[in-house]
Amino acid sequence: MKNGNYLLTGLTLPNGSKSDIAISAGKITEIAPNLIAAEGFTKVDLAGSIALPGLVDLHTHLREPGKEDAETVLSGTMAAAKGGFVAVSAMANTSPVADTAGVVEQVFALGQSAGFADVFPIGAVTEGLKGENLAEIGAMADSRARVRVFSDDGSCVFDPLVMRRALEYVKKFDGVIAQHAQDPRLTQGAQMNEGEISSRLGLKGWPAVAEEAIIARDVLLADHVQSRLHICHLTTAGGVEIIRWAKARGISVTAEVTPHHLLLTDESALSYDPIFKVNPPLRTQKDVEALREGLADGTIDIVATDHAPHPAEAKECEWQEAAFGMLGLESALSIINQTMVTTGLMNWETVADRMSYAPAKIARYAEHGKALTVGAIANITLINPAQSYRVDRDLVASRSRNTPFHGMDLQGAVTATFFRGLPTFLNGKLASIHEGSPESAGK
Repeated sequence: MKNGNYLLTGLTLPNGSKSDIAISAGKITEIAPNLIAAEGFTKVDLAGSIALPGLVDLHTHLREPGKEDAETVLSGTMAAAKGGFVAVSAMANTSPVADTAGVVEQVFALGQSAGFADVFPIGAVTEGLKGENLAEIGAMADSRARVRVFSDDGSCVFDPLVMRRALEYVKKFDGVIAQHAQDPRLTQGAQMNEGEISSRLGLKGWPAVAEEAIIARDVLLADHVQSRLHICHLTTAGGVEIIRWAKARGISVTAEVTPHHLLLTDESALSYDPIFKVNPPLRTQKDVEALREGLADGTIDIVATDHAPHPAEAKECEWQEAAFGMLGLESALSIINQTMVTTGLMNWETVADRMSYAPAKIARYAEHGKALTVGAIANITLINPAQSYRVDRDLVASRSRNTPFHGMDLQGAVTATFFRGLPTFLNGKLASIHEGSPESAGK
């Protein structure tokens, strides 16, 4: 299946129309019902599947370089392919930190050699993520990786003067600062959402205001310097309202929400299982409902996974000692189907926007986030919304196993992913796009 000619049949497009899609030489060559496979084409029956433009994740932790025991660019992009993603954005909190042109170019090259998805490095805002001196922002922007998104994710750019300078600096090349909104003074030692359950469990609470105060400050800074701001992993109802207010004023701010914050609540912590420990923390049902509403009405621009793999020893310990974070790439689209589509809050055209068009636009990924049209690069995600499956941590493509959805039945399964016209995931198997590489590349 390496000739690059495919006929995908039995599909439903995001607008609800029935169609087949022909692919040749990496591009979509025909879209119409009841196509006949020409000589040399491989027919792939995907009856019941929705065809979406290839998904783009603006928030992925690939861990390489330096933390390869948790994830590598190869294993992370394999997980991306299984989840329907054709492009992922690698966060900067690696070792060494991606705060120089050399490191981002290394990550970019690793993505190209892996072949399962495009990997776009996100550069650090400050040296070593310490929040003090600006990193080599200009050099990273001018590098072969052409970085346009900068974030100290995992740490908040807390100093307002540093944040202002960063916002001003990226204006010259149309970049964006992606802020991890967390006031460190209000969250020192915090373990989970501050509320009734944290009190019952005796775990130090993480107040919503710690997130909301930084969001409020930074939208005002972005407005003051007329620069682009992106808010990472929004979790609170108050945060949604601040973003809604800022957009009504014309401030150039975008925001993301993770699938796990759309599905899980702080009640998960009642199990004392550190698999549910995440930064920012799982919030209340009221917050979940506000996040869903905000994503549906466009206040929240995109879904981003915040895929955060950890080795077993970092999670199989007492809650207070466990690492923050959970896997997200392989289950993201299923959760969006379950929480947003089957509930009637979003249709598939809106899913295409929130998970492909909008993230590519925010990050300025020119070859991604394109509609499924004749002549377009064949980056295509297929999902059967009627197909359910049980999550099994032992079957994930990631090098880590810290999925909070283990044993859970999810509605909507990715059936295939096509990256530049070739299948990276099809018939339950991963397949590298590189000639001469193994057809089956993982679980």
